[in-house]
Amino acid sequence: MNSDRINYAEITISAVSPSQYPDDGLPEIVLAGRSNVGKSSFINTMVNRKKLARTSGKPGKTRTLNFFNIEHELFFVDVPGYGYAKVSNAEQDKWGNMMSDYFASREELVLGILLVDFRHEPSEQDCQMYDFFKYYDVPVIVVATKADKIKSSQYNKHLSIIKKTLDLDPEDKLMLFSSFNREGRTEIWEEILAYTGNETT
Repeated sequence: MNSDRINYAEITISAVSPSQYPDDGLPEIVLAGRSNVGKSSFINTMVNRKKLARTSGKPGKTRTLNFFNIEHELFFVDVPGYGYAKVSNAEQDKWGNMMSDYFASREELVLGILLVDFRHEPSEQDCQMYDFFKYYDVPVIVVATKADKIKSSQYNKHLSIIKKTLDLDPEDKLMLFSSFNREGRTEIWEEILAYTGNETT
């Protein structure tokens, strides 16, 4: 798979229950993060599209598991964003149950990507999401978005804060990303393809 020349990237289904999950058997990479962390921009940049994943002016709008088929070789699975105050507790519980069903039962799930905002200390919910990956024994990469907003001289400071706050396991990678200048895109794709068994070409 050539990650620089992605010809096919389409949303296949927005699912709320296991019966709706794709049955293609392709490896799946789940993307999680706060509602305003830049998940849509991350997806669009990774697949060289402008509007595959829609960026919303209303955080918390995604309420389903959105399966994006990439090159008929793997899926990106965008899960509902968290940390948005206007979402009711009942709705949050509903999302939590939906995600637990997916994490607990999905054999195709090979990797999790936790998106955090490089500018800020990870939130309590970011830490809970990281622990969620660990609880279900899903390999995880932490991707710090909006890296272009931080001066390079401050990188080490911010990286240290993220590692300490998440209590990041030594074997888990923390990678920088910017949808503005595409920093980190190639390196993140290399990690993804290593987990999916696809080779770069």
